Amino acid sequence: MSANERRSEIMRIMVARRQENMQVLASELGVSDRTIRNDIVALTAEYPLETYRGNGGGVRIAEWYHPHKNIMSQEQIFVLEQLMEKADDAQKKVLDQMLREYGSNKYRPAV
Repeated sequence: MSANERRSEIMRIMVARRQENMQVLASELGVSDRTIRNDIVALTAEYPLETYRGNGGGVRIAEWYHPHKNIMSQEQIFVLEQLMEKADDAQKKVLDQMLREYGSNKYRPAV
């Protein structure tokens, strides 16, 4: 995986999760903590990322930043919510991530 591919994957993860530990990112992407830190420094020039210290350190994305919001139609959101009712736990997690990332700003998961 090239640096550009890795940085794109970091941003995909950050948009979905909103906050993550740098050690977790390094482990998931199979690189060192130092590589992740360097990637985050490079990404902060283009994206609203913020690092924080403590317990391994981490990175978070600005609350207002949702680049893919409102891509889905109301019909698509409705169908995914119906599917969620019949899904197993792993499938529910994926559907919820899709709705959070691509659904409307008004989407709130059912509790």
